[in-house]
Order: sequence, then C-alpha cells, then structure tokens
Amino acid sequence: MIHLDDTHDPNRRSWVESANDPDSDFPIQNLPIGIFSGRSGQLRAGMAIGDSIFDISVAHARGWLTGDAAKAAEAAKSCLLNELFALGHRPLRELRWQVSALLDRRGALREHAQAAREVLLHDRSKCTMHLPVHVGNYTDFYAGIYHARTAGALLIPEDPLPANYKWVPIGYHGRASSVRASGGMVRRPLGQQPPSTPGGKPNFGASERLDFELEMGFYVGAGNALGEPIEIGEAHRHIIGYCLLNDWSARDIQRWEMFPLGPFLSKNFGTMVSPWVVLADALLPFRVPAMSRGNDDPAPLNYLLDTADQRIGGIDIALSVGLQTAKMHRENETSVEILQSNARHLYWTPAQMLAHHTVGGCNLEAGDLIGTGTISGPTVDQLSSMLELTFGGMKPVHLPNGEQRGFLENGDEVVFTGKCHRKGFVSIGFGEVRGRIEG
Repeated sequence: MIHLDDTHDPNRRSWVESANDPDSDFPIQNLPIGIFSGRSGQLRAGMAIGDSIFDISVAHARGWLTGDAAKAAEAAKSCLLNELFALGHRPLRELRWQVSALLDRRGALREHAQAAREVLLHDRSKCTMHLPVHVGNYTDFYAGIYHARTAGALLIPEDPLPANYKWVPIGYHGRASSVRASGGMVRRPLGQQPPSTPGGKPNFGASERLDFELEMGFYVGAGNALGEPIEIGEAHRHIIGYCLLNDWSARDIQRWEMFPLGPFLSKNFGTMVSPWVVLADALLPFRVPAMSRGNDDPAPLNYLLDTADQRIGGIDIALSVGLQTAKMHRENETSVEILQSNARHLYWTPAQMLAHHTVGGCNLEAGDLIGTGTISGPTVDQLSSMLELTFGGMKPVHLPNGEQRGFLENGDEVVFTGKCHRKGFVSIGFGEVRGRIEG
C-alpha cells in the first residue's frame, strides 16, 4: 500500500524560487539528502532544494526540528549518513516532512526560515559534494535482463543467458574502497587481456575496451543480524534511498579473467555514484509493477515472491547517458545524449535483490551499497553500455561533431542523469554522476 502525504502534493511550492522550476531535479517534493562542504571545508549534512542546499545543522540549532526529525539531525552530525540510515525510515520521514514545511512558501515557519536564508541555504554551485556514507560493503547485481542477454551474447556467446537467470538474482561482491562520489578522473586500468592468438600468451597493459554501465544503486538502512534473513515482504523497509551508479568496466580484462569466478580487476578500479540520496519516500508516486515476465518464465520462488512487491516493486525512472569527448571539451561543446533507458526494465526488484542477499544469513549493515546491474532496455538505443551499444566496438557510436566511439578514449567524460515523471505529480531527479577518463 502506498501512502502519500503533503510532501507529495503537486501544488506545494517553495519560497526558494529555483525549486519551482519544472526542469529542476530538486523541487520541494524531492529533498534528497547528502554530505557537502562549503568554503570552510567542513563536511555537513544537507538536503537539495532547487539550486541550493538546506543546512540541516542550522535548522536543528535554531530549534526548528523536533521529535524524530531532531533525532535524525543529531545522527547526521557525524558527517556520514550511516548512523542516520541505521535509524530506519521513521526519523528520515519526519526530517523530510519538517524540512518541507520549513521550505513551503505557505509554511508556518516560513518567515523565520527566510530570515535566516544566508546561513540556512548554501549555493549548490559553490559547494563540493562527498560520498554520503562510509561504504562498508558493496554488492552489484545483474538484474537487467536485456543487458544480460545482449552483453552475454557478446562476452559468452556459447551461454548468453545463464540457465539460472530467471530463478535467482545473480550478483557479486564488489570493491567498496573504490566507490566514489561523482566527479573527478577515472584512471584507465592495467591488467591482463586475452591472447592475440588461440593458446598464446596473454597481453598486459592498459585496457583498450574501457566502458561504463548505467545502473541504479540503493542504500541499506537498519540492516539485519547475522543469520537472520530479511523476508521479501519486509525488504522495502530496509531500503533507505536510491542513487545513480556507474559501474566502470574494462571489457578486455573482464573477458580474460571472468572464468570461473566472475569479474575482478575489470571492475574493482572504480565505481561512481551520484552524491544525493533520493529517499524512498520521495519516490512513492513513481512506484510501478515489477517487470512483467514472459508466459514461459517461471514464477519466483516463494522467498522472492510478495504480492505487494509485484504490484509496486518497480520504479519508473527515466535514465540518460551523455558523452563529451576531449575535443568537445576543448571547443566548449556540451555532452550529447547517446542513449536512454528506464529502471522499469529490471527483471528483479530491489526488494528481491535484498531478500536474496540475506536468505543465507548474510548480515547487511547501514550504508551498504547495492547496485542493480546495467539497466538496458529492449531497443538498440536503450543498450546501456558501450559493449552493447556498439556491439563490441563493431558498430561505433557516431557523434554530431564527426567523431565516433567504439569504447571510451582518454579525455571522454560520461554523464548519467535520471528523472521520475508521472502525470499529476511534480517530476523529481537524481542530479548526475559524471567521470572523465584519464590515460
């Protein structure tokens, strides 16, 4: 059951005028949370509103946050959100509700908040965003079936879609230490690559088939005790919020190393996330049914099957990937969109991923990051990695300036964006995750 409240009201407007721009990712109906620093360099917890950041600590010091919202503000003082996420949904829900009331142009405390705007709000363009949590554990799933089919046909043509795919959410444990917030450079990794001739010696050097993967990520809240699985019907209570995620991949290294235990060096050199955590409550208007299964597909096993999750376990998030080459950067040309997709194309829901993750007794902890896997769609222009989009480099992407790309080259910058739209509601977005390739 979805319970909407005043924070989802499409008629609510903020006295922060930039938040009322229909193109803004961060209207008053969103209020994602993150960690930022301003001129002083001090890390603080804030919520995005239009082109500004609402300073939670200032509102708390003024006594404007009460009850569970004050409890949430206290937990956020650590400048990492793990402690806050461990409290679960209720304090965050109250924090979002009270901050929305403070920012509402008709709110009871509007005049007080507006009078303090010089210290309460920070210009987002002048702030630095940071990784919102200490990522103790990172798991990446393989839940996009269109990606699994297309990439599988290119990487493992003899077995493109594993026999277990429609029965079990497949995933692997990634490298938490190399998860970073959006921005900065991605160094082209070194590694072994397949021999040039059958039976020959493998090559070694910088990856020549560097790639991105368009994914969503979600953060664990309270987690579970070791040995105590999270039931599928309760899994949504353990998902605090969502972000965009770029799973950088070295395809040549991956092809050589992935048997028999899966990817290793081809993935562990870098994962990037958008810095704002869009809270699960903000996404309630955009919940949709789980991806429809084919008539010949098996029903999920009982521990992965929940009526409510099948009805509202998906999320309608329009996703986009932009590319700016080094030449475009020099000539002040903005990135160009090379593909679109949607989070609705996930074969397994986030709740199913989380329930499966714990069914053997694995304990998840507050702030753990879970990636969905690449979210490709059913058409060619929705294939969400260069591997798929260019059919292994055989059909390069042609850019408006005459350049073309099979895989990523040095100086290329990749930008992910995501936005939720639904008639009768205000659209909300995720910001962006971007990274530039360095040789």
